[in-house]
Amino acid sequence: MYSNPANRLFLIVFRDAFSFVRKGLPVELSDFARCVLLSKQLDRKLAPPAEPMSDGIPHEAERLMRPARTAQLQFAAQRTAPKMPKAASLKDPSKRAIAHHIMANHELQALEIMAMVILAFPQAPAGFRQGVGEIMLDEQRHTRLHVQRATELGIRFGELPVNGYLWTKAVEYSSVLEYVCGLPLVFEGGNLDHTAEFEQYFLDAGDLRSAGIMRSIHRDEIRHVEFGLHWLRKLKPAGMDDFTAWEQNLKWPLRPSKARGKLFLDEPRRAAGMTEEFINRLREWKEENDD
Repeated sequence: MYSNPANRLFLIVFRDAFSFVRKGLPVELSDFARCVLLSKQLDRKLAPPAEPMSDGIPHEAERLMRPARTAQLQFAAQRTAPKMPKAASLKDPSKRAIAHHIMANHELQALEIMAMVILAFPQAPAGFRQGVGEIMLDEQRHTRLHVQRATELGIRFGELPVNGYLWTKAVEYSSVLEYVCGLPLVFEGGNLDHTAEFEQYFLDAGDLRSAGIMRSIHRDEIRHVEFGLHWLRKLKPAGMDDFTAWEQNLKWPLRPSKARGKLFLDEPRRAAGMTEEFINRLREWKEENDD
């Protein structure tokens, strides 16, 4: 599973490492990341360790090509997972269940990607690693919220095929800067709009529970984007502006237009620390730039 064969030794101690998570004892951040990636069962992936996590034991860079998952949650072939239901259809509880099922998979992939980054970049700044570890706890909670709501609406997580789009983009990250530009500033950046959009869709459908979930996640996404901007500014080339550094470290098909929704919101972006110049360039970025 790992590109470095020596790291297979972890499989021997994996059960003991996970026992610390279950007992609520402090664990190494790298062990927590391995638990997320190597556990097939969802309850283990989503089991938070006691805080704060320590990060003092050096480890070699490890690359997992695909996270361990149950058979029902394996990444499906392209175009076999359901598409996000249209807004007008969300008055149907079964369509809202599908929406939560899709979003649960997105949140789970984000969690797994962050675990992969912890293991792939052991020499990353300590503050970055600790920050990613803390955000992983949010991703666990987001996944649990969507899974529970999908179940309440009639679909058990894993009943539908799930895609692996976010993961396939993430395995291409060759640096911490590429990760920062990709997951926090594209996918979570886009969620500043998408979470607000879906909150309104669910309100229109009379589903206050689902709307509340989106509102809670929206607040977290502001902090996550703020984290991404902070590290973009620390890691980018000296003298380069934020937007240019971001754009230059995106790998196709990721591009600025993927970091916004149909409803473009300025205020959460300001709250996350984006400058007016960054916000305006993002709003005005045209698809013609794809050429």
